Amino acid sequence: MRIQWTLFAALVFALLTAIFAIVNVEPVQVNLLFGTFDVPLILLILGCTLLGALIVGSYGVYAQYRIRRKVKELEAKVAQLEAASEHDYAFPEPTDVHLLEIEDVLADKRSSKDSKPE
Repeated sequence: MRIQWTLFAALVFALLTAIFAIVNVEPVQVNLLFGTFDVPLILLILGCTLLGALIVGSYGVYAQYRIRRKVKELEAKVAQLEAASEHDYAFPEPTDVHLLEIEDVLADKRSSKDSKPE
């Protein structure tokens, strides 16, 4: 359900941006470090919106990569501890820090499952 609301909000934002861009079609002067040029405001608005979407999307991909790497690391640690428990290894009592870390990983894992397309 969260994915549908996110998609709906993105579509509303895109529609509002498109309407705003269509209303502003007059050319404007853009000053860059190496010179100036005239460009229609509609292209500037849509270009900046697209650039922002690419930046946010690439950060999202990077964050998801980091989370998956951490989950794999922790799953390997769990497998190692389970293998050690077969040899009568006594697990240390978890501290509050360990419990918070476990809860964070589980919450991240749940949120990554929620964000997968259905």
